Amino acid sequence: MDVQRLKPPLEKLYRTYHAGYLKTDPLQLVHGFAAPEDREVAGLIAAVFAYGRVEQIRKTLERIFRPMGGAPQAFILDFDPDRDAPSFEGIVHRFNGTADILALLYGIKQTLLRRGSLQALFLSAYTSEQENVGTALSGFVEGFLDFDAAPLFGRPAIPSDSTFRFLFPSPRRGSACKRLNMYLRWMVRRDDGLDLGLWDAVSPSQLIIPLDTHVWRISKRLGLTERRSPDWKTAVEITANLRRLDPEDPVKYDFALARLGILGRCLKEVDKKQCRACELYPGCRQAFE
Repeated sequence: MDVQRLKPPLEKLYRTYHAGYLKTDPLQLVHGFAAPEDREVAGLIAAVFAYGRVEQIRKTLERIFRPMGGAPQAFILDFDPDRDAPSFEGIVHRFNGTADILALLYGIKQTLLRRGSLQALFLSAYTSEQENVGTALSGFVEGFLDFDAAPLFGRPAIPSDSTFRFLFPSPRRGSACKRLNMYLRWMVRRDDGLDLGLWDAVSPSQLIIPLDTHVWRISKRLGLTERRSPDWKTAVEITANLRRLDPEDPVKYDFALARLGILGRCLKEVDKKQCRACELYPGCRQAFE
């Protein structure tokens, strides 16, 4: 496949859907915090709940952040599940409810106390020689979930059937890990008005694209993958093709690609008239079928 033919339309797309579209993404709420340590923890909270409709994601996150008074890290370091539970009572985000929110905040607290930062936990399984972040992300998930859960679940280990585990999938289990890869994109990619560039010890060249149904569908139309399932291997394949366009920053196009789906500008059913107005029209195979 001649991937290079996609470079001009993808660059145009990247320039089109940039910081002006942050309001369509939970990342906007993370930008609302100024301190790097607050952005790091707020970013993880925002990312793991970034499933479903954008409007509902925003409502959920606004309710979670409200009791934190603009200082999420300080709130979490002082967090007590019993004392603070009423502040999060009644928050339900599709599969996850108040108990999962409490577990998330408690897990972040334990990580901060043990490691000092979420970045430090990630770096404990990361090396610059790794082909991509898959191994480090698996280590991050396993390390994060390895806390004494007794205050929350009545037993040291998090139950295998707990909905809390849905928030932390792993590459080792084949998941595309869309939300966690998005968190890594926010933390690692250099600040370009979108991403935050907080974790400068990790190379953007090793990131894997946050693969959701929108990006998967559009990637198939562009010929970036032929795989039939939006799993980890598919995310790696798409990223490998994008790396041929930008070896140092292969996931730079993710935000823009996702906007096409989120904003309804690339539909499940091909609309020839709408296709012709799309920035990717010159490189889209399905538009010409």
